[in-house]
Amino acid sequence: MGALDYVLAGVAAVFLGPEMFSLFGLPVSLALAMVVLGFLTGILVGATPGLGGPMAMAISLPILISLFGYSADALLPVMGFLIGVMKGATVGGAVPAILFNTPGTADAFMTTLDGYPMTQRGQARKALKVAHVSSAAGDTFSDIVLIVCAPFLAIMIERFLDLPEKTALLLLSLSFIATVVGGSAGKGLIATGLGLLAAFVGTGEDFYPRLSFGTEALSQGFGPAAVFLGVLIVGELFRGIEDLWREKARSGQVTQYDLSGDQSLGWADLRRLAPHIGRSALIGTAIGALPGIGSSLAATLGYTVAKARHKPGAGDPKMGEGAPEGVAATEAANSAVSGANLIPVLSLGIPGNVAAVFLILAAESIGGFTPGPSVFRFTETAVNPELVIAFGLFTMMMLANLMNWTVGGVFMRSLGFLVRVPRQLLLPVVLLLTLTSIYVETPRFEVILFTLGFGVLGYLMRRVGMSPLPFVIAYILGGRLEETARQAFAATGADPFFLFNRPVALALMVLALLVIVWSVRPKGEAS
Repeated sequence: MGALDYVLAGVAAVFLGPEMFSLFGLPVSLALAMVVLGFLTGILVGATPGLGGPMAMAISLPILISLFGYSADALLPVMGFLIGVMKGATVGGAVPAILFNTPGTADAFMTTLDGYPMTQRGQARKALKVAHVSSAAGDTFSDIVLIVCAPFLAIMIERFLDLPEKTALLLLSLSFIATVVGGSAGKGLIATGLGLLAAFVGTGEDFYPRLSFGTEALSQGFGPAAVFLGVLIVGELFRGIEDLWREKARSGQVTQYDLSGDQSLGWADLRRLAPHIGRSALIGTAIGALPGIGSSLAATLGYTVAKARHKPGAGDPKMGEGAPEGVAATEAANSAVSGANLIPVLSLGIPGNVAAVFLILAAESIGGFTPGPSVFRFTETAVNPELVIAFGLFTMMMLANLMNWTVGGVFMRSLGFLVRVPRQLLLPVVLLLTLTSIYVETPRFEVILFTLGFGVLGYLMRRVGMSPLPFVIAYILGGRLEETARQAFAATGADPFFLFNRPVALALMVLALLVIVWSVRPKGEAS
């Protein structure tokens, strides 16, 4: 088979696979229907505060496998549904961040910085339009890069970034997040340290669970859902409820943000936003191709670069005060990660984010497809079925992108009315949904207690002016950092200086140190 034959075989596997039903006399394949169903599920889940794409994927995966079984025909429908959820949740995740200031994902936290102030000014619908266009553009660009460059970029990254370099890169990421995003270098470093501490509880390679104090509950560690939703969502809900009480006591009523002013997104707006979308799409794609980094760093870098380049005109809001450029930069960057994350997944078998983990789990559970270098092994004498499946996945991703541009836009525009929902009724409902979703994923009562505990921590961090984002990112990267460092230490013959004996790793470590020193320097030295 030639290269074009593999492409056509992958497209045919999606459109001409087992039929689910017929529409106007035309057969609709099972894989195609599952992509559509997954996308609609993902966009609804992503737009619901307290939920998220990875959680929906985790819940749906065992159900899908029980429905479709372990045959080869089940792989594309199951993967199609998961890809649809991933794509839909990406565009839908901006909705609660913009309307309710409750980010459904870690990267959507940056969207709240400008999205929610736009809602407060009565421009909720316009903010949703900006988020939709930016998200769809970044996601589409990332998928094109994935399809064209997946084998080449993955091999290049693996060749130049060995284990010591990956360890140094993770340390650089943590130092950058702590000092740039943390509000101040000191608070950011404290938040990062707390995040690493939470990640190391109950983990490690010793016979006894680490930092568990001999208790069964702590010996299993803190689950990602409890930490992530507790600090980001429950903490914000606690602060929101307190603000409502204070507002009610002060004025006797609760402020409602109605739609007002210009809600349109014209060509002039798109021309002004295009440079920020383009830069953030490049940033998100580059970061997404690096395994273990994820969309949170991409959103942060995209926002930081846009803030440095943003020059507001007379009367225009600054970044952080309701600028559409902030929403565009963040959404384009975090959406561009989703496609590029599959570069290390398909080429190296390494998940780039949480959503990619479930794609690997689906492939391992069903069989017939092993993500790794063998996927792109091309021979003209024998058929490589894994390459056919890879092009089938590419086809389903582009179908999800097409739905993103069409159905996603209609969905985002229709959700503007949610801004009228009374917050004194909404916040308790969101808290209940959050705790319910966590219990559905992990039916253990102590997980609810952990979530509430991390919610209190998130509330206290906000009250002292400490950003919770470094905490969450440190928790996400903590396990990967320890695993990579252990492997690098063993691979270099137990060399304690493995981070400083290789030029690239040394350069990254020096850069991490410079980032910290530059951030903690006295402000008077900046002039």
